[in-house]
Amino acid sequence: MLNITTFLDANSKRLDKNVLYNPTTGNKYNSGEILSIISGIGRELKDLGIAKGDRVLIYLNNSEEYLFSLFAIWRIGAIAIPGNRIFTANELEYIVGDSRAKLMITDEDAKDLIDIETYVPKDISKFKDSDALEAENTDWDDLCQLQYTSGTTGKPKGAMLTHGNYFTAIHNECDVLTLKQDDVYLGIYPMAHVGLSWSISALRSAAYYILMEQFNIDEYLELCQKEKVTVLTGMPPVIHSLTTMDRREELKTVREIVSGGGPLHKKIWKDFHETYAIPIINAYGLSETIVIGTGTVIRPEDYREADRFESVGHPVCFSEVKIVDEDDSSKILPQYEQGEIALRGPAVAKGYWGNEEKTKASFLEDGWFLTGDIGYLDEDNRLFITDRKKDMIVMSGWKIYPTEVEEVLIKYPEVKEIAIFSINDCHRGEIPVAAVVWENEADDDGLIAFARENLSRYKVPRKIFPLDELPRVNGWKLLRRELREMFKD
Repeated sequence: MLNITTFLDANSKRLDKNVLYNPTTGNKYNSGEILSIISGIGRELKDLGIAKGDRVLIYLNNSEEYLFSLFAIWRIGAIAIPGNRIFTANELEYIVGDSRAKLMITDEDAKDLIDIETYVPKDISKFKDSDALEAENTDWDDLCQLQYTSGTTGKPKGAMLTHGNYFTAIHNECDVLTLKQDDVYLGIYPMAHVGLSWSISALRSAAYYILMEQFNIDEYLELCQKEKVTVLTGMPPVIHSLTTMDRREELKTVREIVSGGGPLHKKIWKDFHETYAIPIINAYGLSETIVIGTGTVIRPEDYREADRFESVGHPVCFSEVKIVDEDDSSKILPQYEQGEIALRGPAVAKGYWGNEEKTKASFLEDGWFLTGDIGYLDEDNRLFITDRKKDMIVMSGWKIYPTEVEEVLIKYPEVKEIAIFSINDCHRGEIPVAAVVWENEADDDGLIAFARENLSRYKVPRKIFPLDELPRVNGWKLLRRELREMFKD
């Protein structure tokens, strides 16, 4: 028996304290009330015919209902499919068809969006006094979630995550953050992404989890100060915003900030540290590994050796990492040589749902998972990410890694944000170009001159496109594919 929701049973019998607060609704919950609510939702799902192994899609905004629905699905042994509320009807139909989902949990506005039976969780507070529903008997390898990838390189793939995967991930995250029951955790990650596991870890430790439905920088800082937040989440764009202001008073109780979901540029990381002296827990993992369930991380104690502000740290407990040749995964590369990052550990997904071909291509028989990311290891086994394999630009045989170029060009004073991507070129195959959000006035000539001074000639962007903002998923994960579509010939 390993049903991941049973930590709520243990905490409800041990503590009588609030562990969840939603500032939007004003609602607060202790572990016992959460257990009762998910039991009530779980019973209603069972009444709708949902049984162990059935797939259930969640299509809600960040909310208590989203979190409790996820737990309820796990409680009854069904398989959750976390959906993003920005998905279109076509995207939802693809996921439903691929997963053969039996039900969609949504709200009144979307219940008729696609042809599938729906469940709308209403007035969930009525379940606060419900008897606990016995957790379904699930094992380590029983699926609890299909985490569909973003689909930036084709159709989304459903990573098959298990109760055992989540057990490992939560253990590792509680360990890395040294979460205690008197901690105050402010979570801003979208619930459709496995970054949510950080929040579940906060609940597991019985810390006080503050759930932000929509990110707003002013509310974010106000909550930090008012609630005396100790553990803060901050995606790279949020950390970047904080470097442009001095809000040390609001962040004075914060002992660490978690970053993930995209590269944290060296300049931004260093500027943040110099301003706030708050260690950033820079983590690396993927949907297929539940972030650092199997991954790497920089811990606060690593900062004595992390003054380069580049590494995503050492493997977390139970994790292994190696660098392999991009064309031959059996060839392990030496220290400092760039290649594809491979991970192995107990939080690696079982493969991709219904896709044997892509499973075999990424999940090797000896347990290693080929991430598609490019990086290297130093002499202390610290991992450095240089780029996405599939984002690599090949121009006349030259390999260009966008993140490497961005790390240099973000230092130009007039650049607020920058993204390097490729467009087709009839002579050279593809060429590197830049989308730039300027601090004030555009300065194309100055940026190109700076690039020529600091980069090899072939890495210099051939064109610059001004934008008011870069396209991101929920304001955080950069969408290079969308940039390529925006500026293609």
